[in-house]
Amino acid sequence: MSKAHPNAANESKPHSVTIIDNQSGKQVEFPLLQGTQGPDVIDIRRLYGETGYFTYDPGFGSTGSCESGLTYIDGDQGILSHRGYAIEELAEHSDFMEVCYLLLHGELPTQKEKASFTHSITMHSMVHEQLINFFRGFRRDAHPMAVLCGVVGALSAFYHDSLDINDPKQREIASHRLLAKMPTIAAMAYKYSVGQPFLYPKNDLKYAENFLYMTFGVPCEEYKMNPVLAKAMDKIFILHADHEQNASTSTVRLAGSSGANPFACIAAGIASLWGPAHGGANEAVLKMLAEIGHKDRIPEFVKRAKDKNDGFRLMGFGHRVYKNYDPRAAVMRKTCHEVLDTLGIRDEPLLELAMELERIALEDPYFVEKKLYPNVDFYSGIILRAMGFPTSMFTVLFALARTVGWTAQWKEMIEDPNQRIGRPRQLYTGPKPRKYVPLHKR
Repeated sequence: MSKAHPNAANESKPHSVTIIDNQSGKQVEFPLLQGTQGPDVIDIRRLYGETGYFTYDPGFGSTGSCESGLTYIDGDQGILSHRGYAIEELAEHSDFMEVCYLLLHGELPTQKEKASFTHSITMHSMVHEQLINFFRGFRRDAHPMAVLCGVVGALSAFYHDSLDINDPKQREIASHRLLAKMPTIAAMAYKYSVGQPFLYPKNDLKYAENFLYMTFGVPCEEYKMNPVLAKAMDKIFILHADHEQNASTSTVRLAGSSGANPFACIAAGIASLWGPAHGGANEAVLKMLAEIGHKDRIPEFVKRAKDKNDGFRLMGFGHRVYKNYDPRAAVMRKTCHEVLDTLGIRDEPLLELAMELERIALEDPYFVEKKLYPNVDFYSGIILRAMGFPTSMFTVLFALARTVGWTAQWKEMIEDPNQRIGRPRQLYTGPKPRKYVPLHKR
């Protein structure tokens, strides 16, 4: 085995670590890299070449796979920021189009820049008419995420003029197309599943408004926009826009590292997000609430959640990254109550159950001590149900919002001179070399 120790003139802030091979006594020095926030990281790119060893890190929980200036998370402190701006401030004062510009371009836009950007997104919101035929190839009962995966991946067959990843202008066009067309495709997936006609986007509506119109509007009557719901939808998009190097984002980067076109990369991200451990958490919250059934049974299930020998878990509480309160949850909680008040459906049994569970969990010493607070998925599921979305659409909405983060991460990766094709190593535990035995001798 080998071991490491700090090695620097300034011992309080080491600049490198030295790996010592106990068998050979060989010492190899590796630099420490410092970000603008967060812990320093050991640059081990030369590790295998210099020592013959490589690291073993299932799930990559202790491995930095890239350098990024997009999103910073401090799970212990409950911090999430985009380009240095706290998510709470962006959700309170900004809108989704402004956050999209920030993620893609690095700075908040001026009025002129925002107007130009919003106009570009609006003008790209229609999809190729032949895509309608593509939708009709799916069964009516196909899961909307299956439809989303297929249709987004197929975009590369329709937009040949934005596939050259080495052309900055084509990268920008592809980014705008993905961001603009995702609400249209998501709404079409919903419409197809319920047997209603597709609605074309309206250029006089804002991003979230347009999505709600295309999802819930019908041709035979005028759609009445509820400003509270439109604002809530916009905030949901902001809160899910990017979340550092999670499974789906890493998937997009890994696919993109091979030089794959952006539409294929985002389709790969959608496929990863579809997993219940990633994007399906808010759907799992509602299934859990349905299992509890009535608020009188909450103490029974809370007791089960505390029992280490019981497999039951309270979904929507705690977070793998956040060991404190999820900063998005505070914003979502306020939005949740605004939506419920506006719609006047607080007496809906499942939502009443959720509010009571929230109250008990926030007061119970067990949950408080373990910092198992309601997370963003707990509230988003309740909001989306109240707004009329079926649970099968929850992850689709997550993908819609996360598209800008995926696209910004992909763009950043392509423009990084240090980026290489992803090639993780493995710890091989299969058979040792052996001779082939002819079939007639086996």
